[in-house]
Amino acid sequence: MEFLKELAEFMWERKIWWLLPMIIVLVLVGALVVIGGGSAAAPFVYTLF
Repeated sequence: MEFLKELAEFMWERKIWWLLPMIIVLVLVGALVVIGGGSAAAPFVYTLF
């Protein structure tokens, strides 16, 4: 959680809020890969790619 706090402070100071949508998309894609890797939902996740 400390990393997220420091990242938010960095983005606030540097005014680089345009990074936020890219970070959110990367986290969501990563979550899809983790969920689709070893669950019963894997065939449904693989059809998205």
